[in-house]
Amino acid sequence: MTDPRFIDVDPAWREAHPGAAVGIIALQGVANPSSHAGLNELAVALEDDLRARPGNVNRETLWATPPLPAYAAYYQRWGQRYHVAMQLESVAQKGKALPRVAALVEAMFIAELRTLLLTAGHDLDAVALPVRLSAGTGEFFTAPNGKELAVKAGDMVIVDARDRVLSAIITGPSDVARIGPDTTAALFCTYAPPGIDPALVSSHLDEIARNVRLISPDAEVVGREVVTEE
Repeated sequence: MTDPRFIDVDPAWREAHPGAAVGIIALQGVANPSSHAGLNELAVALEDDLRARPGNVNRETLWATPPLPAYAAYYQRWGQRYHVAMQLESVAQKGKALPRVAALVEAMFIAELRTLLLTAGHDLDAVALPVRLSAGTGEFFTAPNGKELAVKAGDMVIVDARDRVLSAIITGPSDVARIGPDTTAALFCTYAPPGIDPALVSSHLDEIARNVRLISPDAEVVGREVVTEE
């Protein structure tokens, strides 16, 4: 059953995206230092692992790695390419490093690149709960770079209880409730288009929690949900 404290599901989402799943996890008692040695070590280990995998040698094989085909099919509806797949290619084939960013965001990036599941992070205390999962109808929002954007019609979108867009798959995150140096509670939202096992979403949320606890061992999970079409 969906936890009404944290997430509400618009029937339009289930109608528009049969077979899809969305996961959320909320943690409190976290810190967000500008860097964390343990996470940096984890990132280096992941980079080395990705470069050592035989299947990552050529692009065609790399882009066939599950769950990338499910994202590719979804993004193609709007003439776009999945940016996490491009980041995987950058790390595995071009030798580039994962961005070394503030710890909570790096914790999310590491899990995202390992599982290849699209995730957005927010400052939980700045979010008006419950958030609502819906299908986009052209909602306007401001991106982190200050650019005004609109959610693509039919795209998966999450808004908070004040109708502020938090993120959408195609247009990405907004500037609302961004994780910052003073963040002490965080909300992570994972989008999984049709064709991705909800169990993978669940394990991805667990990995985010493990990574966050490298930074803050006493971090507490206060909300966790995997929403499916059922």
